[in-house]
Amino acid sequence: MSKPRLLLVEDDTALAELLQWHFEQEGYDVVRTPDGEEALLLSREAPPDIVLLDWMIEGLSGIEVCRRLRRATDTANVPIIMLTARGEEEDRIRGLETGADDYVTKPFSPRELVARVAAILRRMRPALAGQLLAYGDLELDTVAHKARRAGHLLQLGPTEFRLLRHFLEHPGRVFSRERLLDAVWGMDSDIELRTVDVHIRRLRKAVNLPGMPDLIRTVRSAGYALDLDK
Repeated sequence: MSKPRLLLVEDDTALAELLQWHFEQEGYDVVRTPDGEEALLLSREAPPDIVLLDWMIEGLSGIEVCRRLRRATDTANVPIIMLTARGEEEDRIRGLETGADDYVTKPFSPRELVARVAAILRRMRPALAGQLLAYGDLELDTVAHKARRAGHLLQLGPTEFRLLRHFLEHPGRVFSRERLLDAVWGMDSDIELRTVDVHIRRLRKAVNLPGMPDLIRTVRSAGYALDLDK
């Protein structure tokens, strides 16, 4: 299997070198540039499998690069994650509306970014990512329909399995009960929001084996996340 090709567009040299090292350790072929125009040129020469794109870069802005990547036939469907120091909701929405698939606000953990990239590739480029979802010591085999933590087989019901799969595809991200209902039960479901809490409790009981840290984080008034760094 060929290595996933990652285009990193970042003009902070120290951060770019750190990210390149982390992704190369995970088996990615990393192409790096600090310049928006060069990023577009590199994308035309050899379309990447995924793009990490800083909002504030030399030459063209990250938003404009994102917009042009989406317009070009060869890169219209390439997943894009925006790296930004802008944490305001309007800026995040603008990035997503321009065509970004996800965003990460600085400062961030390189480990979390690697996990997010892997999750997006699993959804959008499954041939590159295989059939195993993993986060920390937690693994889920989507084909064999089995989940393990630290090698121990977990006893999950069908709904808990779908919940865990959704969390593993979006590690670190907080989901409201409404979003979880849409993703796991379907938008037409008549299930009450409280049902989500019941299944989260069941998932916690199944996943958090004795002596192991709780992987499911509850965020007051916001929802739930799969998160090691609490």
